[in-house]
Amino acid sequence: MVRLQDDLFEAVNADWLTHTDIPSDRPRIAAFDELVNHNEQTLMHDFATIDTFGEPVMTEFAKFYKKAGDFIERFEFGTDPVRPEIDKIEKLSDYAALVASLPELILNSQVPVPFGLSVDTDMKDAVHYALTFSGAGLILPDTTYYAEDHPRKSELLDFYVANTVKILSDFGYEQAIALNHAENIVKFDAILAQYANTSEEWAKYAELYNPVPIKEFIEALTTVPFADVIKGLLGKLPDKVIVYEKRVYANFDAIMNEANFELIKSWMLVKLIRSSTHYLSDDLRILGSEFSRKLSGTSEARSQEKHAFDLATDQYSQAVGLYYGHTYFGETAKADVKRMTTEMIKVYQERLDKNTWLSRPTIDKAIKKLDAMTVFIGFPDKLPDIYNQFTVTHESIYSLVARFNVVRSHRHYAKFNEPVDKTEWHMPAHMVNAYFSPDSNTIVFPAAILQKPFYSETEQTKSQNYGGIGAVIAHEISHAFDNNGALFDAFGNMNNWWTDEDFKAFEAKQELMIAEFDGLDIAGATVNGKLVVSENIADAGGLTAAMTAALRETDVDLKAFFKQWGEIWRIKASQEYQQMLLSMDVHAPGKLRANIQVSNLDEFFDTFDVKEGDGMWRSESDRVKIW
Repeated sequence: MVRLQDDLFEAVNADWLTHTDIPSDRPRIAAFDELVNHNEQTLMHDFATIDTFGEPVMTEFAKFYKKAGDFIERFEFGTDPVRPEIDKIEKLSDYAALVASLPELILNSQVPVPFGLSVDTDMKDAVHYALTFSGAGLILPDTTYYAEDHPRKSELLDFYVANTVKILSDFGYEQAIALNHAENIVKFDAILAQYANTSEEWAKYAELYNPVPIKEFIEALTTVPFADVIKGLLGKLPDKVIVYEKRVYANFDAIMNEANFELIKSWMLVKLIRSSTHYLSDDLRILGSEFSRKLSGTSEARSQEKHAFDLATDQYSQAVGLYYGHTYFGETAKADVKRMTTEMIKVYQERLDKNTWLSRPTIDKAIKKLDAMTVFIGFPDKLPDIYNQFTVTHESIYSLVARFNVVRSHRHYAKFNEPVDKTEWHMPAHMVNAYFSPDSNTIVFPAAILQKPFYSETEQTKSQNYGGIGAVIAHEISHAFDNNGALFDAFGNMNNWWTDEDFKAFEAKQELMIAEFDGLDIAGATVNGKLVVSENIADAGGLTAAMTAALRETDVDLKAFFKQWGEIWRIKASQEYQQMLLSMDVHAPGKLRANIQVSNLDEFFDTFDVKEGDGMWRSESDRVKIW
């Protein structure tokens, strides 16, 4: 039996780890996933038994859900629904034809193109949108997989080629032609990978802001007529483009050019066809998911029933979230969580007020940022208008989704000329998660996370709730002051509100957090401390603030508090999945989140009488404290 003093995670989760199996259709099982599964079963039961929703969007959802699960109809449609999209690629005779068709392909088709033009909130002017530029996604999870010495590179790319040939054969392509397309996409992907951002670069999102004047942007990229493309999308030219991937921008003409035309054409075709399998016959959707399952170490595809649920709820996510919120989220829980959030912000303000390593001007601005923070709990007040256009007809599922995506695409580019809606939720209410939005200084807690083991008004004590949802709430607040969020002001603008001395002190503390995690061994690989630093700063600040709030309760039980923290990070996962996350996820592995953060708190050692020589021991001088 593992002693808690040696390993909090293993001790508090011992029974769960022994008796819980990873589902065959998932790469992992965790506390978050158990809630996902519970919500999935609840909603699937509801949608199977409710005859009428009495609400137009959910009525359309019900029709879509039924079609998604009609695999006889999906089989009968075959691959014909994708043919109009395939023809758009096949008819491209040369590179000139390709670039001339780009605005139409981006706006009105399902055909992917090897770069991204997106409308995102302007980081330095958060009430307006900006046009952003990035490269294309890669076949492998992130750039580290492309290193010659990566143990899975050849295995995965060989599997991808073989799997692609099978898929293209089912679409009627001859073996030799299918193989040529499969090999071409891998060749073009290798070009893309040379210039793509690393996961570490994506994690430092303030550094993604590289504004280029529109004239300079258009003149620098000579192989695509971007003036025409951008006008075709926005109806006008913006003043600037924000470049997210600098190496892609600097080497764009080496990616998109006439010499690469056949590679690009194969890339577009294979990406289109592979993505379409999700909406076709059962055999094709299983075949199409083989590569992602190989990547993550998942043994089986989702069942037809679960797949139909996933597909339908993905298309109507906010509508399903509103249904879930209205049906299952009570006012008592909302009021309790709102009280805890208010308390946590107050704790943060008080801790900042007593901060010993910041100057008064910086402290005052940090407190101002907390005062301005907006909190959304449960579910939004209304559904985005776009859902009114998602009507279901006799078309195939693929054709319906294609039509919906075109609606989304037009809406996406049209919003460039509108002010940013800071009340918009970017996560549906039935999703088990929470987030902080730096460009609106907002924290959001969807209804679905407000359940055991994170929260229960009847089955958990206040101390347990503080160790669960309390720490999650404070974690999201802490993101306002992590290495990324700290660069944004009270109004959501990227704007340096720190003194130089204070920011240097903050950077020194970041380095301590990086060093604490960097190089730790887990799942046959090691942690990249720089990749996970923002989430670790949020974990550390969140746990400290939640504990401070818990200590104010008359019946505080720190043993229950720390044990609950250990329980919410319980997880079992395939080795492949864990190693994939270590290369690309900004969160540290669950076991390390549970164990390392508590070992930075003096109260943990006092509560459980942890001594030098115990596995959980950390010398007082090595305990990292930021917020």
